[in-house]
Amino acid sequence: MTESALSARLPRGRHGLPREQVIASQRERILVATAEAMAENGYIGTSVAAILKRAGVSRETFYEQFRSKEDCFEAAYQRAVQLLLDRIAEATEQEEAAPAQGDGDAVAGMDRILRAYLQYLVDDPASARLFLVEVFAVGSAAIARRAQLQERFVELIAVVLDARTEQQRFACQALAAAVGAMVTARIAAGDSDGLLALREPLLDLLRRGGGLYGAALDVRGEPSA
Repeated sequence: MTESALSARLPRGRHGLPREQVIASQRERILVATAEAMAENGYIGTSVAAILKRAGVSRETFYEQFRSKEDCFEAAYQRAVQLLLDRIAEATEQEEAAPAQGDGDAVAGMDRILRAYLQYLVDDPASARLFLVEVFAVGSAAIARRAQLQERFVELIAVVLDARTEQQRFACQALAAAVGAMVTARIAAGDSDGLLALREPLLDLLRRGGGLYGAALDVRGEPSA
């Protein structure tokens, strides 16, 4: 079990903690256990009983918070996504609100985003597998949520690269889709080194693409046609 799940365990015996803290601790343990169990056995192969055993909570406690395994997966998915977004926000919080004004600034901005994104996938492979791989086994609604997450990534890229035209926006969508496909394949294969190795070639692709992706990469300082 991960360090976060262990740290969320309550002290044994009578502890006098507020009920809200107890519930929050139990919920965190369940969500971490869900990601870890599904990383090992897949969504289909993971039972509620397996989650309970890993989390160290009762069936009654589980159903006080979640209607079903799918409902629990949804909560674990949202947790994983928020952790990813927080990691990226932390890496980019020093960025100015205005779009980057030159090739170097834009590439540096994308470098920070890619570093944070790829490192998170390496640091928390169970959560990464949850929202990149196992989501496809859950159903159409979960897949739609994955598409929404990818669109948020597109928005982030478009701001950093100052994508102004429909063509530039489409290029950013294609880039995000390519990144999603490549990281998903490596997560499925458990290839952490391969994940981190994606950063440099992706940055090189941006440099060579120039204004194709946004005005911030156009050395002429104007949007591409």
